[in-house]
Amino acid sequence: MRSLLLALAVFLPTAFAEEPQPEIATGRGEIKSASAREYMAVTANPLASRAAEQILARGGTAVDAAIAAQMVLGLVEPQSSGIGGGAFMLSYRADSKKLHYYDGRETAPAAVDENYFMRDGEPRPFFQAVIGGYSVGVPGAVRMLELAHQRDGKLPWKILFEPAIELAEQGFTVSPRLHQLLERMPQVAARPAIEAYFFDADGEPLPVGHRLKNPDYAQTLHTIAAKGADAFYEGEIAEAIVEAVRKDPDNPGLLTEKDMAGYRAKVREPVCSIFLQYRVCGAAPPSSGGTTVGAILGMLGHFPLNGYEAGDSELTHLFAQASELAFADRNTYVGDPDFVEVPTAAMVAPAYLAKRAELIDPKKATAVTPGKPAAFARKRLTAKSPELPNTSHLSIVDRYGNGVSMTTSIETGFGSRLLVKGFLLNNQLTDFSFTPKNAGGALVANRIQPGKRPRSSMSPTIVFDGEGDMRLLVGSPGGSRIIDYTARTALYHLGLGMPIAEAIAAGNIGAIGGRVELEIGYFSADTVMALEKIGHKVTRRDLNSGIHAIAIVDGELRGGADPRREGSALGE
Repeated sequence: MRSLLLALAVFLPTAFAEEPQPEIATGRGEIKSASAREYMAVTANPLASRAAEQILARGGTAVDAAIAAQMVLGLVEPQSSGIGGGAFMLSYRADSKKLHYYDGRETAPAAVDENYFMRDGEPRPFFQAVIGGYSVGVPGAVRMLELAHQRDGKLPWKILFEPAIELAEQGFTVSPRLHQLLERMPQVAARPAIEAYFFDADGEPLPVGHRLKNPDYAQTLHTIAAKGADAFYEGEIAEAIVEAVRKDPDNPGLLTEKDMAGYRAKVREPVCSIFLQYRVCGAAPPSSGGTTVGAILGMLGHFPLNGYEAGDSELTHLFAQASELAFADRNTYVGDPDFVEVPTAAMVAPAYLAKRAELIDPKKATAVTPGKPAAFARKRLTAKSPELPNTSHLSIVDRYGNGVSMTTSIETGFGSRLLVKGFLLNNQLTDFSFTPKNAGGALVANRIQPGKRPRSSMSPTIVFDGEGDMRLLVGSPGGSRIIDYTARTALYHLGLGMPIAEAIAAGNIGAIGGRVELEIGYFSADTVMALEKIGHKVTRRDLNSGIHAIAIVDGELRGGADPRREGSALGE
């Protein structure tokens, strides 16, 4: 029997927690859960979930459905992802019991150098770098989706674009979330094209319920559907992208048609680690998600989790310490493996994580330092990159037992603010470290270089049980906090036994270095006091996740969508 999530919640505005806050919280609703037996799709927007479900009902695979959902998300949730950005996908094939990892991360133009973001010896302010063509990398999503479809798809490529084309031509209603983001995010209307599309003649954001058509996007999708990804990377669409970047009046970039034509998506090995009786698999570098989520869970598996409850000070302390240890390694070692050596397997090796877990004192907070993964003696530090919250995640299981966990992004909210042929261009170059050297003068792993892919925190995750069967598909948006959102959800569901929807809706924790962030409205004053008493610096703030997951329990698909956003699940 078809199951649909609870009705969309009314999203209420909340105050900025910090400045700048690139994709603000827009409120939270009730717990959203759904169940099914044959197939299920959980995405960040009901229209995208419906498109994916239609493809699944027609016999499509999880990859087919993911493509349909992505094309719709680029229309109805354009601030978060789209064909002007990139993605990481995990695709599990039930027939071969093989997990494929597709890397569709953007690349830097060939003309950049390592001082690209420096001015007079100092890094550029973030929004000075973001707005305009300067921040745009070569989009990777379309090429990646085509590669995944060639290997793991079933329905014809052209069919997968039909739902998004119909919506773009007939129009969709502006949601409360999209309206509030247009109203309150910094510098959205920074260029005439984006202002003309999202704002009325008086300069006001389009109201909730306004029917918004996008014929330019429909035409772009018609072209890609008919001619494949080559039509995006060469010819009229590519030329328009390059022109928008290079001729941006205030902040032009260096992207060329040769950069576009030369882009290639990659098939890489996923990184897998052990948590209790489960095998946790995620995206390997250039994503830092797989190693860092795996490290957090791998360390926590050494503690008696059945003695704790979600949100209590003891477990929150352990999670924060494990996260900070994992982030210390992430910040030290992870970059694009085609440019720098990354000790990927060593960072999640059980023996190494057991030693790292010994550094966690259950009774007090302690300072953390990077470890030394086996067979990797050379130390280095990456400079920080802003990596601000945005992005979108979807989880899909089809009737054949295949699964997709995909995280997709244009980086900060509304990307570079460049609207080209109906879609927004990314600002992913700002995910590189702005400074090419650390304080000691050593080159950093995540510095910008020609053709390089910036480090990411996107964490599409698929967990397998002891029999090798899929047990959980999960991921989230949220900048560098994606890692903690994903790890916490898996911990609460698999480690504490919480139903997946309740685990998603529980309070978020952020511990990416220096202080513990607790989501407003979820943690008691006693918990905060207890954490501070043992040495943590605690901040309470909005933690705007968008966790979308499917748990597979006793043959039943149990979906959950994050009540902090407008997502939904559909299944049969």
